[in-house]
Amino acid sequence: MKHVLIALIFVFFVVSPVMVYTQEAQSTAAEVSSKSNPVMWKYIAAAVAVGLSCIAGGIAVGQIGAAAMGAMSENPEVSGKALPYAGLAEGICLWGFLVALLILVLN
Repeated sequence: MKHVLIALIFVFFVVSPVMVYTQEAQSTAAEVSSKSNPVMWKYIAAAVAVGLSCIAGGIAVGQIGAAAMGAMSENPEVSGKALPYAGLAEGICLWGFLVALLILVLN
């Protein structure tokens, strides 16, 4: 299942840019149909960037939280040492948001 998911994500990221950049540069807005509108792909790419990064950040925070609870059950003094790692994992979501913002602003 994991390999199928990775293959689907790879195909999506390979096929989507090809579909966007095969549009002619001189085409007018009337010639571009709603199905292949490059503006639509911009919003989809931004949503995928935020969605995948937030899912990955949630998985990372969940695993860090479980490990931190296990460590604190053995030694309560290490509770403050796990907080920076959880913050780093939450930073993944922030990077996904920044990438989405750059996609929306620069295109």
